[in-house]
Amino acid sequence: MDANFGGGMAIGWIVWLLIVVLFWGLVIAAIVLGIRWLIRADRRGSHEGPATPDALEILRQRYARGEIDEAEYERRRAVLKG
Repeated sequence: MDANFGGGMAIGWIVWLLIVVLFWGLVIAAIVLGIRWLIRADRRGSHEGPATPDALEILRQRYARGEIDEAEYERRRAVLKG
Protein backbone atom coordinates (compact mmCIF):
# COMPACT_ATOMS: atom_id res chain seq x y z
CA MET A 1 0.00 0.00 0.00
CA ASP A 2 2.89 2.38 0.68
CA ALA A 3 4.34 1.79 -2.80
CA ASN A 4 1.09 2.88 -4.50
CA PHE A 5 0.80 5.94 -2.27
CA GLY A 6 4.38 6.94 -3.07
CA GLY A 7 3.82 6.42 -6.80
CA GLY A 8 0.70 8.55 -6.69
CA MET A 9 2.61 11.31 -4.92
CA ALA A 10 5.34 11.19 -7.55
CA ILE A 11 2.79 11.58 -10.35
CA GLY A 12 1.15 14.42 -8.44
CA TRP A 13 4.50 16.24 -8.13
CA ILE A 14 5.24 15.73 -11.82
CA VAL A 15 1.85 17.12 -12.79
CA TRP A 16 2.32 20.07 -10.43
CA LEU A 17 5.79 20.72 -11.87
CA LEU A 18 4.42 20.64 -15.43
CA ILE A 19 1.66 23.08 -14.50
CA VAL A 20 4.15 25.50 -12.92
CA VAL A 21 6.52 25.28 -15.91
CA LEU A 22 3.62 25.81 -18.32
CA PHE A 23 2.36 28.80 -16.32
CA TRP A 24 5.75 30.52 -16.25
CA GLY A 25 6.32 29.68 -19.91
CA LEU A 26 3.07 31.43 -20.79
CA VAL A 27 3.98 34.44 -18.63
CA ILE A 28 7.40 34.76 -20.30
CA ALA A 29 5.88 34.30 -23.77
CA ALA A 30 3.32 37.04 -23.06
CA ILE A 31 6.07 39.42 -21.94
CA VAL A 32 8.19 38.69 -25.03
CA LEU A 33 5.22 39.12 -27.38
CA GLY A 34 4.25 42.36 -25.64
CA ILE A 35 7.75 43.76 -26.05
CA ARG A 36 7.82 42.76 -29.72
CA TRP A 37 4.45 44.43 -30.27
CA LEU A 38 5.69 47.64 -28.65
CA ILE A 39 8.84 47.64 -30.80
CA ARG A 40 6.81 47.15 -33.98
CA ALA A 41 4.36 49.87 -32.97
CA ASP A 42 7.29 52.22 -32.35
CA ARG A 43 8.81 51.42 -35.75
CA ARG A 44 5.51 52.05 -37.53
CA GLY A 45 5.09 55.37 -35.76
CA SER A 46 8.63 56.53 -36.54
CA HIS A 47 8.02 56.38 -40.31
CA GLU A 48 5.25 58.90 -40.08
CA GLY A 49 7.50 61.60 -38.62
CA PRO A 50 6.32 64.47 -36.47
CA ALA A 51 2.80 65.74 -36.90
CA THR A 52 2.87 68.65 -39.34
CA PRO A 53 0.14 70.54 -41.12
CA ASP A 54 -0.61 69.40 -44.65
CA ALA A 55 0.35 71.48 -47.67
CA LEU A 56 -3.14 72.91 -48.19
CA GLU A 57 -3.27 74.08 -44.58
CA ILE A 58 0.10 75.79 -44.92
CA LEU A 59 -1.11 77.42 -48.14
CA ARG A 60 -4.27 78.66 -46.39
CA GLN A 61 -2.19 80.09 -43.55
CA ARG A 62 0.14 81.90 -45.94
CA TYR A 63 -2.84 83.38 -47.78
CA ALA A 64 -4.46 84.42 -44.50
CA ARG A 65 -1.24 86.16 -43.38
CA GLY A 66 -1.05 88.03 -46.69
CA GLU A 67 2.17 86.39 -47.84
CA ILE A 68 0.59 85.44 -51.18
CA ASP A 69 -2.22 87.03 -53.16
CA GLU A 70 -5.46 85.39 -54.27
CA ALA A 71 -4.20 84.49 -57.74
CA GLU A 72 -1.11 82.78 -56.32
CA TYR A 73 -3.25 81.00 -53.72
CA GLU A 74 -5.65 79.66 -56.37
CA ARG A 75 -2.80 78.59 -58.67
CA ARG A 76 -0.99 76.69 -55.92
CA ARG A 77 -4.22 75.18 -54.57
CA ALA A 78 -5.03 73.83 -58.04
CA VAL A 79 -1.59 72.27 -58.28
CA LEU A 80 -1.89 70.67 -54.84
CA LYS A 81 -5.35 69.26 -55.49
CA GLY A 82 -4.10 67.77 -58.77
